[in-house]
Amino acid sequence: MTIRSGQRMRFAPAADAPRQARRALRHALAGAGLDQLDELAETVLLLASELCDNALLHAGTEFEVELQVDPDSVTVSVSDHGPSPLEQHLRQPRARYGRAPNDGRGLMLVQRLANSWGTRHDADGENTTWFAVHRDGPGAVRASRTSAVAPLHNISPPVLGHGDKIRALLRIPPVLAQQLDAGAVVTELTRRLREVLDLDEALVEIDYGDGSGTREIAHDGRHPDGDQAPARALDIPLPLTAPLRGRLRLSGAAEPLVPELAELAALRIAIAVESDYLHKADRRRRDWMAYLADTSQLLGQSLDVELTITVIPQILVPRLGQWCAVHLVEPAHGLELAALTHANEELIPELRSALTLSAGGDPIRRLRAQLRQLATQTLPPTWINWPTDAIALSLHAAGRAIGVLTIGRPGDRSHSPEDVALISDIAQRAALAIDNAQRATRHIETSQALQRALFPRELPIADGVEFAADYLPASTGSDVGGDFYDVLSLRAGLWLAAIGDVCGKGARAAARAGQVRDMLRVLVRDGRPLARALKLLNDHMIETGDHWQYCTLAAAHIRKATAGKPTGLAVDLVLAGHEPPLLIRANGTAEFVGQRGTPLGLLNHVKLYTTRLHIAPGDVLLAYTDGVIERRGPQGLYGAHRLITAASATCPLSAAQLIATVRTSVQNFSNEDPKDDIALLAIRATKPR
Repeated sequence: MTIRSGQRMRFAPAADAPRQARRALRHALAGAGLDQLDELAETVLLLASELCDNALLHAGTEFEVELQVDPDSVTVSVSDHGPSPLEQHLRQPRARYGRAPNDGRGLMLVQRLANSWGTRHDADGENTTWFAVHRDGPGAVRASRTSAVAPLHNISPPVLGHGDKIRALLRIPPVLAQQLDAGAVVTELTRRLREVLDLDEALVEIDYGDGSGTREIAHDGRHPDGDQAPARALDIPLPLTAPLRGRLRLSGAAEPLVPELAELAALRIAIAVESDYLHKADRRRRDWMAYLADTSQLLGQSLDVELTITVIPQILVPRLGQWCAVHLVEPAHGLELAALTHANEELIPELRSALTLSAGGDPIRRLRAQLRQLATQTLPPTWINWPTDAIALSLHAAGRAIGVLTIGRPGDRSHSPEDVALISDIAQRAALAIDNAQRATRHIETSQALQRALFPRELPIADGVEFAADYLPASTGSDVGGDFYDVLSLRAGLWLAAIGDVCGKGARAAARAGQVRDMLRVLVRDGRPLARALKLLNDHMIETGDHWQYCTLAAAHIRKATAGKPTGLAVDLVLAGHEPPLLIRANGTAEFVGQRGTPLGLLNHVKLYTTRLHIAPGDVLLAYTDGVIERRGPQGLYGAHRLITAASATCPLSAAQLIATVRTSVQNFSNEDPKDDIALLAIRATKPR
């Protein structure tokens, strides 16, 4: 049953229109038998006020309000009258009304609080937004047929006692309050304050202490004299906790202002603002903790210096600044720009030119001096103003200067104290990540240099014999292996060829391999038999006391055939626990040769056997480490039979071609990286020139 259907009231596009509409609706609801302070009436008034504000601010035309009260629901419609020049500037402040568009908060509240709502756009240019709120519940008021809605014009403010004024100002039904954000609560309290005290204007301004200055968060009405200061105004500080500051400003009352009521409203507004601030601060802290955890994970994923430095600006931009640069300390050149990014990629070249620090000019010289001071001393964050406003932080780790991190301001505000604290934390993590990456790089370079020392710089070149070798490490990092090979020219027509594998990984294994290689070189130079030289080498390794780093070794004395002997090479082969080499004949046949003895450095007494071979021109002796036959793939181990197949297919190719073919075959056996180092050494007999 409709109380009164089609009752509409038109309001001019003036700053006071929403208040007039609110008063009219409050009066009409009371006339329909609804308590103007119960939850249903409060919800209707709140949503209607938001729609009236939207009609005034977004359309900029006169608007109409219609109220319809049914037994089961209350429906309000707000209509504006189509296009106006102001519609072209929806994102600009409405100076005429002293307000700016509120980005559709009214519709969000309608969607959240109303049981049903919608919009209608008529052909005559009228645009209507409506909502309905159900009157459900055991205490719902039922209107009689004879009830009538008061006309929606010439409505005076409700006459309220002092207690009613306090209740009207401060009480928002709990169910309704739970569904409103702080902005909506403060806006509603501001509307009520202006309505109850019959003010021309009420506004709330807050400074959140984040460097962005004072913001207006609620505003109702405008002083009729525009920008001129009101004749009667009251500024009430909001009782907020630092860093928050704010005020409630009231002006132009038809009756004397009531400071007591205004102060109560200010307290209620402060509670809403501070509660919202603390809630958002807690949420920000949780977000920052997750952000820092993600940052630590990103910075810890790589020990590559360049990648680590590149990631740092990407982490900070645009969340904490518009641009970010990392300068590193270089002993020869001072500070060098190592990484840079900007939220607008088109500005990166210009920014890079300004931050390179090598150009002249006073601004660059001042910036260079500031950054160098930060790099050499442990100082608090420093504010700089060139090339744009930014803060610079020193990067130090383990008592060592790493560089400087510089980050530009975030958009149109300066960095807040919370921002600076967060950036300082990230800078410390970044410095540690860079330091770890630099240390790892130096360690890798040292390990790889040590490993390179395990191999001869070049292999001998001689008539009648051809040497070739290759090495495939299982790791390109610091985890070097103990595989090695060597070819040494002892005298004309006599060479030492050796290949070995020290048990273990890392620098210790590499150092042990270097020790074995060098000792072997010394022991064979004075003409000792190879087996005797290896026994002396075993004694030396036992004396070091490290039985876990034993060594398998294949060593051979290689002699050119002398006059009266068959052409080719004479080989004395000794295997100290090593895999037997593969002898590939020129006709394509192949066999493993040699007799295994005891590994070196494991037992006090070793058994070693010398095998004498003749390698005819075109024959190849291929020695290898266990990483070849133990290479694992989908079909199991690579194994000796695959090695024979790959090597036999290359005859009568050169030693280098044989090595390349075998290496390719071993690598292609599996898509995974090798788990063990691979070393190959080939000795091929050739016809004398």
